[in-house]
Amino acid sequence: RPLTQEEIAHRRELVKQRHAEKLAANQGKEMAGKPQSENSSPMTGNTGDMRGEEQQPTGQAETMTSKAMKQEADNKESFIAFARVFSGVVQRGQKILVLGPKYDPAESLHKLSSECSPTNDLPLIPHMSCCTLENLYLLMGRELEDLEEVPAGNVLGIGGLQDFVLKSATLSTSAACPPFTPLSFEATPIVRVAVEPKHPSDMPQLVRGMKLLNQADPCVQVLIQETGEHVLVTAGEVHLQRCLDDLKQRFAKVEISVSAPIIPFRETITRPPKVDMVNEEIGKQQKVAVIHQTREDQNKIPEGIQVDPDGLITISTPNKQATLSVRAVPLPEKVTRLLEENSDLIRTMEQLNTSLNEDKKDHEINQRTLDRIKEFKQKLEQNLQGRKWRNAIDQIWSFGPRKCGPNILLYNFEGYKRSVWQCLGNTVKEVSKYRDFDNSIVSGFQLATLSGPMCEEPLMGVCFTVEKWDMCKTGEMLSAAGQNSGECNTTEREQDEDAALTSSRTGEVCSSNEQQDSSQSAPKPPEKFSKQKGETSLADCYGPFSGQLIATMKEACRYALQAKPQRLMAAMYTCEIMATAEVLGRVYAVLSKREGRVLQEEMKEGTDVFIIKAVLPVAESFGFADEIRKRTSGLASPQLVFSHWEIISSDPFWVPTTEEEYLHFGEKADSENQARKYMNAVRKRKGLYVEEKIVEHAEKQRTLSRNK
Repeated sequence: RPLTQEEIAHRRELVKQRHAEKLAANQGKEMAGKPQSENSSPMTGNTGDMRGEEQQPTGQAETMTSKAMKQEADNKESFIAFARVFSGVVQRGQKILVLGPKYDPAESLHKLSSECSPTNDLPLIPHMSCCTLENLYLLMGRELEDLEEVPAGNVLGIGGLQDFVLKSATLSTSAACPPFTPLSFEATPIVRVAVEPKHPSDMPQLVRGMKLLNQADPCVQVLIQETGEHVLVTAGEVHLQRCLDDLKQRFAKVEISVSAPIIPFRETITRPPKVDMVNEEIGKQQKVAVIHQTREDQNKIPEGIQVDPDGLITISTPNKQATLSVRAVPLPEKVTRLLEENSDLIRTMEQLNTSLNEDKKDHEINQRTLDRIKEFKQKLEQNLQGRKWRNAIDQIWSFGPRKCGPNILLYNFEGYKRSVWQCLGNTVKEVSKYRDFDNSIVSGFQLATLSGPMCEEPLMGVCFTVEKWDMCKTGEMLSAAGQNSGECNTTEREQDEDAALTSSRTGEVCSSNEQQDSSQSAPKPPEKFSKQKGETSLADCYGPFSGQLIATMKEACRYALQAKPQRLMAAMYTCEIMATAEVLGRVYAVLSKREGRVLQEEMKEGTDVFIIKAVLPVAESFGFADEIRKRTSGLASPQLVFSHWEIISSDPFWVPTTEEEYLHFGEKADSENQARKYMNAVRKRKGLYVEEKIVEHAEKQRTLSRNK
């Protein structure tokens, strides 16, 4: 039967009494265990009284410091790990292994002895450490109850793990235990801000506070950029505000300055459009010569670079010893998505290939990883179909940026073979004239994909194909010299010895005019040495040949990208809004104002509430929740989650080129271009040149009334 209110109150009183008795018993044990500390305080007080008034100030200072220490101890915060016991019994004071999410028992067990337990001295193994469980707590709302042991199936709090666990970990008494996969969150960190203290002397506290925030929040990311800025990456506007408040009030406890939110974009290319901005078929209208000429001036390519009508770029190195031909092609959407989802696997492939190239035998390849790589290769083959992508899988040179991004580099010239699938057994070891400088081409590709030509943002969904790589005889001599570096060193030493002998002999023979001989004999060895070495060092005035190849490949990729229709890609939120029928119009008005697009609208059964699903650019999401609540008087509440990257359809470099566009958009064509607005905002933030006119199409003011 259900308990009455009186019975519930009576039981509550009994529990309180038991709890008070338990606390009193614990305090009694502590007092009995520390008799010396109890007796010491009155003794020090008595001695202070006996010695007179001079000793009293020190006694007061001691009491003040003890009070301050107590207050600090009360204010001190500590981390409590939230855990669940899956097997066995957890006990206080137990020694246990902390296994990180990347811990692999297959790689670590052979390094351990047969008795691999936390009590023994463990060797240094990555992603594994040993700790002692200091405190176990029962989580009772706001209160924490101390526990001695916790059996399987229970949820508990564990104190003292802050030095061993970053976000999540697996605790086990056996090193053979495979770790649990890290927690996955729907919200992806996408909004970033740069943080700095208002007073530079507070920088250590800020760094420590950001470490604590990174440990406390599973969804935040803390980065230090190449520029030295400390960056917070958060899931959205509300999450960002929460993190900043925690940083100010709890973790760093200093005043901080926060930059404007940094919204990421991506750059890509598309197929040439078939219709223009007024939906007319391209090629059937009359071109307006003046406006078309301005478009050509914008895309002017410097001299020495050949551009074919189909977008093939041919460029030479500064010393004219190598020539590259590069073409850029957009990747299918499915391939781009596949590369994004498997970025960790591509990074693993790169590590395996590097170890194979360096002939490291100790790096064993897991069979499960090999199966995943084979499956990834099959999916790529299925999605890269058609005449344009024939044999493209076997010609993949690298991925980028950072060798694991959603862009591909292909090679399509004779005399060279290299594959990213070396870890599957497709090892190709050949000595060719390209082998010494192929890493320079890959490095140039990585630099080009890391910062595009529009606003220095990373590229996405672009395939670069190197269709020609010609090297002159001097370049081949340089590569041969690189291969036979050992022989070159020995010959150079012999030449140095010969030069030294000849100089000493000339010094002995020509003794009549010592000053002239010394002035003439000194430059002789360098001249002879420079003549002998000059044949292989023609590229010295332009820098190292490998550096020239890196810069040339980067420029070739940029110009190949500019030869195609360029587009910006914006990060998009999936927006779910619950609203009543009365405020639907206002919700749609706010969405359309912020470049949002409604995907679905349905009514919840049995209620008058509509559920609206829409997509919204991250760049337009700041203040969106507040605005929609104000406009609907709190009757609509949005939920934003990062979804995908989407191409902005408008061309940021668009100018009217046909008669119809000229008539429709006018002479200025100054209607708002969303892509150009985003591009100029990013360029201003990065300090790049922005082509903007303060006064455009200015006219002289005309006063109709006569001056009196």
